[in-house]
Amino acid sequence: MRIEEEIKLDYSDVLFRPKRSTLKSRKDVDLNRKYSFKYSNLTWKGTPIIASNMDGVGEIDIAKKLVSHKVMTALTKQHNIDQISKINKAVFHKTVALSCGTSDDSYNRLIKIIQKFPKFEFICIDVANGYSENFSHFVSSVRKKYPKKTIIAGNVVTADMTQELILSGADIVKVGIGPGSVCTTRIQTGVGYPQLSAVMECADAAHGLGAHIIADGGCTCPGDVAKGFGAGADFVMLGGMLAGHKEGGGEVIEKGGHKYIEFYGSSSEEANEKHYGGLANYRSSEGKKVSIPLKSSLDKTIRDILGGIRSSCTYVGAPSLKQLSKCTTFVRVNNQYNDTFGKI
Repeated sequence: MRIEEEIKLDYSDVLFRPKRSTLKSRKDVDLNRKYSFKYSNLTWKGTPIIASNMDGVGEIDIAKKLVSHKVMTALTKQHNIDQISKINKAVFHKTVALSCGTSDDSYNRLIKIIQKFPKFEFICIDVANGYSENFSHFVSSVRKKYPKKTIIAGNVVTADMTQELILSGADIVKVGIGPGSVCTTRIQTGVGYPQLSAVMECADAAHGLGAHIIADGGCTCPGDVAKGFGAGADFVMLGGMLAGHKEGGGEVIEKGGHKYIEFYGSSSEEANEKHYGGLANYRSSEGKKVSIPLKSSLDKTIRDILGGIRSSCTYVGAPSLKQLSKCTTFVRVNNQYNDTFGKI
């Protein structure tokens, strides 16, 4: 047993330090990034935000809406050939990631989809715990089978395993254990890592090997998304912030004259019941179910997020998202928001 004494930080523990800027307007900030990936050698250009592969977020109608904003969507693992056929168009081949787990059923579903629609460029290999030796071997096997696909793999939170997954064949590593709004992993297991520090350390490890990372989870507001980019993330993945829209599907529930949509974690009892017939007797739920007020417009939500990031860039003097991390100095704080009149 040992204790690491160095302080680790979450998004809520810091603020950007403002700096002089020559920018005249937020509209002058360029939010586009262009990446070339380590193994696939494919290039991608767009706004590097990804809708999470969670029920109610990683859905077909979400992808159709976000593509107009040049934003990506990681579909849930359960999408089948008939559903994928609805978005089998050139514009989606670079903006949609096909997801799978490590089970035979999940992987075989992915193989069938790619056989039918070979032009999709992104594969997201998604497990809650990316630290098993089996997971690294699985990533290697997928890389051998699909040498020209851009492979996303995760989740991990430390530099050593980021490097391990990259050396196993991942182009992009997904970073985050426990920070999500409907994730209870930290409560159930006591395992996790403050997200800002995880992003900084894993980004440093990945960039040293010519690869990329996704900051997955922990964002509660547009400022947190900007902090993820400021910490070095190449992409930021959002779940709860994009949940609660009609495009995500889900049953609309009326309570007290207000409309709500249920949202739950991917390792929750609800998700296991829906997709796997219930929790296995050796598992516990590591997610929760919440009711989110039905939001008016996904377009409005994404514009609000992108507008916040532009403002962050103007405050620190970054003319583009690419420059944001270079212009970032974080200030540690005890409080970042005055909630006298309640939270937003």
